[in-house]
Amino acid sequence: MQIYINGELVPDAQAKVSVFDHGLLYGDGAFEGIRVYGGRVFKLREHVDRLFRSAHHLAITVPVDREGLAEAILRTARANGIVDGYVRVTLTRGIGLGLDPKNIKNPTLVIIASQLALYPQEMYETGLEIVTVSTRVPQAQAIEPRIKSLGKYIGNILAKMEANRVGAGEGLMLNCDGYVAEATGDNVFIVREGALLTPPPHIGILEGITRGTVIELARKLGIPVSEQLMTLYDVYNADECFLTGTAAEVIPAVKVDGRAIGSGRPGPVTQRLIAEFRAFVAEEGVPIG
Repeated sequence: MQIYINGELVPDAQAKVSVFDHGLLYGDGAFEGIRVYGGRVFKLREHVDRLFRSAHHLAITVPVDREGLAEAILRTARANGIVDGYVRVTLTRGIGLGLDPKNIKNPTLVIIASQLALYPQEMYETGLEIVTVSTRVPQAQAIEPRIKSLGKYIGNILAKMEANRVGAGEGLMLNCDGYVAEATGDNVFIVREGALLTPPPHIGILEGITRGTVIELARKLGIPVSEQLMTLYDVYNADECFLTGTAAEVIPAVKVDGRAIGSGRPGPVTQRLIAEFRAFVAEEGVPIG
């Protein structure tokens, strides 16, 4: 495997970052996870733009411009022969001991192109069982949820550990006001009377790129979509529920906290969106070359 580090491709056995890197010491950085389908990088421009927005908010200078980052992603995927896979882009503030970032320069940019399977294929056919976890998403006033930052994800990891302890496929996270926010690594949708409902960004969720894609596809299909505050009552009494994310794609959730959702099987709207999403990703994307 070839790893991109600050402009160079090196074998994974030689790929190293400093123990003084601010990403390691403080979670001081941002990242993106990107899918490759059939030799095409899905939503490349959107991922690049989001990383630049995250970096700008964190006041970290990306060491390449947008075109340079896009090319670095394509270059890394080519070097690893990725046809269907996953690209992880990590940006940190750079090297230096101590919390104060004023003297931290020379950001670290790492790109890994490999494989990632989040859920087994049968889960897309039978659906996930998920549980509500006690770990809450951070308040938007404390950590801006639109930044895909390294440090923020410790909460998601703790939430995933909660779900793992009870053998659940995923953990459903609430915000501090008790509203449904997101899963540990995915956005949440429910279907009610043929319409899609999903939590609004301001309650503390990441504006997922797959989430946005599903909203676009649903509207093209004539399926109404709205962003609404939701409680567990809304999820428990939904006709259908599904999760979206770069790694997860679109996956049904058929049971929440021991309660069957709708029929307890993947519903027709969910199945239609899964089919539309898969057809869309087969056509869309930037060729690796």
